[in-house]
Amino acid sequence: MQDHPSEAGRGTTRRQLLRGAAIGTATIAGASLLPTAAAWADTRARGGSQYVDGVDVVPDTSHTTRALVEHIRGYYQAKSDKNLDWQMSYFSRERFTYIDAILGWHWYRWQDMRTALAGWYPSWPADSRSYPTRLLGDTTSAILVFTDTPGMFGPGQVRNFGAVNFDRHGRIERWVDYWDARQFGVAGWKKEQEPPAQWPTDFRESTVGETASPLMRRVATALATALRAGDIPAAMKLFSTDAVYEDIPAHIQITSQASIHTFLTKAASILPYMGAGTAVRHVLGNDSGGGYEWAATHGPVPRGITALELDAWGRIERLTAVWNGAYADTALFTTLAQKAIEH
Repeated sequence: MQDHPSEAGRGTTRRQLLRGAAIGTATIAGASLLPTAAAWADTRARGGSQYVDGVDVVPDTSHTTRALVEHIRGYYQAKSDKNLDWQMSYFSRERFTYIDAILGWHWYRWQDMRTALAGWYPSWPADSRSYPTRLLGDTTSAILVFTDTPGMFGPGQVRNFGAVNFDRHGRIERWVDYWDARQFGVAGWKKEQEPPAQWPTDFRESTVGETASPLMRRVATALATALRAGDIPAAMKLFSTDAVYEDIPAHIQITSQASIHTFLTKAASILPYMGAGTAVRHVLGNDSGGGYEWAATHGPVPRGITALELDAWGRIERLTAVWNGAYADTALFTTLAQKAIEH
């Protein structure tokens, strides 16, 4: 967990940037619109084997399609280059949703998002970068795991899991980000999140519908149903023998079906995505990778996302749970760590 700096050290806050997003629009608005295909080709030429120019990270693309890899690459280069028109060309103008599920910030119009970005860009460090580390799904729907470098949205890096839906032209219609605010600083998160009355009550999954592959929907629904009922044996039937289970806020990684079974049995009563009151919000991905957004009413953590990687037989070989650890106290994390090492 990172310590949060003082307000003076942080400078302009994310809330101030959003509220004053119109400032700086004139500075960015003149940026030229680059054709996506040509711009991506240029990115390859400049970055070599790197995905984003200047970043020595190549994302895990083992559970996605080549089409998504080629399509989304330019988006992160555009964001890193602070090229407003190029970045916004990836979004649908007709049907638009962008929600930060941790701060409660939300935009339902293309132009509003553009204005917000125009306000952010001038405050970002010259060497700021946004780059993917894992891609799950296809050009219908996907979970994009990516990192924003320090200074873009707070003093430290922010590691996001974006739930993304595309239209038939490959334009983004809905994007919802999930991340752990403890990396941001709990005090900073409390200060910058929306007041309760202004949080979005509709995450607008109904605007895009359930377009994930039938296999991913079956696995996600069966897993969520088993976890809600506390039926660990039923859940374990969905995992491969050497599956990997990760809980990002708890900093836990467990390997093998047997060890996952033991952990879930011991931790069932305290995991935010298990037990009565949990429900699937939206499923994303294809037969290889994706996952589901979830909501919970029984505890302090109201929502999160679970990324799934499936093997050739449709079994879960990697599960990654992401939720806002700022809602939890130290005692919960201590208990989860104890459950992870008990036998």
